[in-house]
Amino acid sequence: MLQRLRLLTTSLGSAMLLLIVLCLGSQNLNDRHSLNLGFTKTAPLPSGFLVGVSVVLGVISGGSTAALLIPTPKS
Repeated sequence: MLQRLRLLTTSLGSAMLLLIVLCLGSQNLNDRHSLNLGFTKTAPLPSGFLVGVSVVLGVISGGSTAALLIPTPKS
């Protein structure tokens, strides 16, 4: 249980740090694109920010999946 919690907090913490660095680094980019979501469009965002957000979401989903798939010790 402790190993799962440690892995989950490590992945969430690193994802938050990546997101903070991403937000600070993408403030002065001029090339902006918007995503077409089918029924609406997003605000114009830098393309590096969009790629970075997908990486952060991948870190979060991968870390939580790895934490859930750790086998439980048999008593």
